[in-house]
Amino acid sequence: MPTTAIFRSMSCGAVRTASHRAKAISHHMMSTTTSSISEPTVKFESNSALRSYILDRPSKRNALDEQMLTLLRPKIEEWSASDLCGTIVGRGSGSVFCCGGDVASVIQNAADPATRPKAMDFFKREFEMDYILAALKKPYVVIMDGITMGGGVGLAAPAPFRVATENTQFAMPEAKIGYFPDVGGSYFLSRLDGEIGTYLALTSQTLKGRAVFEYGFATHFIPSRRIPMLLDRLAELDQPHPSLVDHTLEELSSERDDSEPPALFTGRLRVALDSAFSHSNVERIFKDLTTLLQDDDATVRQWASDSLEMLAMRSPTSLKVALKAIRQGKRMTLREALEMELKIASAFCSGASPDFNIGVKAVLIEKLKTRPEWSPSSLEEVSEDIVSRFFEPTSPYVSSAPQLEIPEHLAAEAISIPMRYALPSEDEIGAVIRGSHSSGGEMGTRAEDVLARFAELRPGKLGVKEKVLEVIQRRCKVTDNADGNFVWLKWIH
Repeated sequence: MPTTAIFRSMSCGAVRTASHRAKAISHHMMSTTTSSISEPTVKFESNSALRSYILDRPSKRNALDEQMLTLLRPKIEEWSASDLCGTIVGRGSGSVFCCGGDVASVIQNAADPATRPKAMDFFKREFEMDYILAALKKPYVVIMDGITMGGGVGLAAPAPFRVATENTQFAMPEAKIGYFPDVGGSYFLSRLDGEIGTYLALTSQTLKGRAVFEYGFATHFIPSRRIPMLLDRLAELDQPHPSLVDHTLEELSSERDDSEPPALFTGRLRVALDSAFSHSNVERIFKDLTTLLQDDDATVRQWASDSLEMLAMRSPTSLKVALKAIRQGKRMTLREALEMELKIASAFCSGASPDFNIGVKAVLIEKLKTRPEWSPSSLEEVSEDIVSRFFEPTSPYVSSAPQLEIPEHLAAEAISIPMRYALPSEDEIGAVIRGSHSSGGEMGTRAEDVLARFAELRPGKLGVKEKVLEVIQRRCKVTDNADGNFVWLKWIH
């Protein structure tokens, strides 16, 4: 079936599915340009060696605006340089960490060439803040006890310690409004296992609760009721080493409860996801998903159908731009990725595509449940020339993009490694099985060898055994050498 036909035939079903998601997601990008001077939208707390910022804009679900950026940056830089500061914590008031950025104001400013620089300045300041958080000289912990989307992901992703709770809702839903996953999304999403990041970037799907931890975005899962205890423990740490912060978080972490829903993407479904979203061509992704509608596994068939419905609602231009950004971001440093994203944001604001404006108006302002009138409307109509408007240095749509300005003392700092304190990645598990892990050691050729090795590499970390066994089951071939003693593992590429 042609991709255009898929867009048309699945739109009705997509509308029904999307209507429920839209209610939660619409808050992601809606905010106003006004703020009360008497009521600061970011609160700052000091407790012994602990320094905390609390996003406090409850009427807008802690949506990030210019005033919040103005308040955050100097305080964060001050804490980073202070000998009295041990650990920095970011959290939100109420049931939300941060639902996104001030997109309504951005669109309003971008519509007029006279005020367009103001729209770009918001993105510039937001991306600079994201980089600064990644280069902090202090341990940085983000508590995602609620909705964490868009701009909220930008504040959380740079943290070496990212705490999910049963209340966490994680998403990058920019493609829903004709935009693309920014705030470092091309860097962080591309470093998740397999094609999980690509899937999240294109579908705008939401991960909830423990899934945010199991698929690598969170480094720890701690029940919400233990967060006050966590803050007290962190306050007691004077000039802590990151490993001590990790140990403190791990002590309060919890194992999977029988009442929790099973992991989302395992076994045959995960194989299908990684295969379908492995392409650098959106049309190929649609083609593979369409083929999976005939899969022998009913779970895979349903997932493929749901994925096609979500993709059919998205801006075709956004899908192609987002996919290219994800592929390029995987080869970039964080700063390079943010600079690329700033150029893409400039192109969206400068008329390279009308879809950003169309999407914000349709989804966030008019709250339509139908598919927005994207232009172009189909993938086939989004030519390479259109996509190049967002990436080519000579493109007139990116030539006016501002440059990131990072303080010299932080620009020279090594940035945090996103997966350092998370569950081991599939690449790391594969390296241990093949005997090529950077830490050395004997080749782990049996399941028990691999588990023992990760007990050394991630001592006491909950969830490691479960992940290692799931990866072995999915990505290894088990062979018996017929001696009756050993069952060997062979990594399947």
